Amino acid sequence: MKKIACITGASSGIGWATAKALSKEGFQLILCGRRLDRLEALQAELSTDSYLLIFDVGDASAVKSAFEKLPAEWRPIDVLINNAGNAHGMSPIQSGDEADWDAMMNSNVNGLLYVSQAVIPGMIERKSGHILNLSSIAGKQIYPNGNVYCASKAAVEALTQGMRLDLNPFYIKVSSVAPGAVNTEFSAVRFKGDMDRANAVYQGFTPLVAEDVAEVIRYMVMAPAHVNLADVLLLPTAQASAGLVKRD
Repeated sequence: MKKIACITGASSGIGWATAKALSKEGFQLILCGRRLDRLEALQAELSTDSYLLIFDVGDASAVKSAFEKLPAEWRPIDVLINNAGNAHGMSPIQSGDEADWDAMMNSNVNGLLYVSQAVIPGMIERKSGHILNLSSIAGKQIYPNGNVYCASKAAVEALTQGMRLDLNPFYIKVSSVAPGAVNTEFSAVRFKGDMDRANAVYQGFTPLVAEDVAEVIRYMVMAPAHVNLADVLLLPTAQASAGLVKRD
């Protein structure tokens, strides 16, 4: 039977790796992102059919328009991976940048809501589906200068629990995976292209990579219908908490 998974933020990092992992399981994929060239490059690497949607998750009208234009054969989405999101800056609250705050809340919180709102009605109608939200250890443990990013991921944690309650009558699974330190483009974006600072985040220990997280997501998605891995915290062995990493 044809299975369709929709992945936001598929143009890099965890989203890219998850697309490849689910393609190997036979999923047809709706790949969402802002960078058409990157999505086309990913599409060329997949072994199953895929469909590209180009939009910014924080733009409600763009999200709505994109999903309304989906061809009929792509509309029965079985799995939604709300992966899109970013961190911007790392300043104490008193000197934070409003543009950074807006960017984090729009992508990490509003984007999750807008895309979910577009996909959930079909899942309710079919009385089946699985929504998996990308959280972070930052949503469970606050660290200095992480204020708004941590708040945005704490919102993801709360929304995941709320969605699970609201969608329970319709047999829809709702899960979250909360990674710790993952070596992707995350730090390069957070530090606005300062690669020395970004690379320093991962020095002295072995961090997770995108494929590690993708493998956990694959496992969660492929669990039997009666099993929901509802809340997974995934850390590199060297990391004990949001603020404690054993470095050599």
